[in-house]
Amino acid sequence: MNLIAAADRNWGIGVNGKLLVSIPEDMKYFRRMTTGRTVILGRKTLQTFPQGKPLKDRRNIILSRDPHFAAEGAEIAHSVEEALELCKDVPSEEIFVIGGASIYRALLPYCDTAYITRLDYTYAADAYLPDLDSDEEWEKVSESDEYTYFDLIYTFDVYQRRAVKGN
Repeated sequence: MNLIAAADRNWGIGVNGKLLVSIPEDMKYFRRMTTGRTVILGRKTLQTFPQGKPLKDRRNIILSRDPHFAAEGAEIAHSVEEALELCKDVPSEEIFVIGGASIYRALLPYCDTAYITRLDYTYAADAYLPDLDSDEEWEKVSESDEYTYFDLIYTFDVYQRRAVKGN
């Protein structure tokens, strides 16, 4: 399973229920990586989408503890286990966890790859991803050239879960 997010220097990903910044190239990257695939997200993240509707051209699985929550064009899971059960017949590389913070934390143990747009700036964030740079289970395996959006420098980084070494 994959995780995809944009994170600042301190692994901040959002503030007041919104992204820290909207970068057109990052949005294109997100669309390219997730279109035609399964995305798993939380109810609050869904509410930030245009008209609160699921993403087009993707299978949307919404995690919500609310037993009455429904979203047209999406499947609802009320637990991580239920979300994983809905995905059991989908190849792992076709599944993307897309937020928010609590969903990333809950599903990170099931992810093998993280696609992180790293923002070379520190925002006043109130939602964070776990710091993959300091997590010995993860290693950065690639980093793109630097890109600039106005005066913001960013890169597209890929992290992989390290293989467990046997005895």
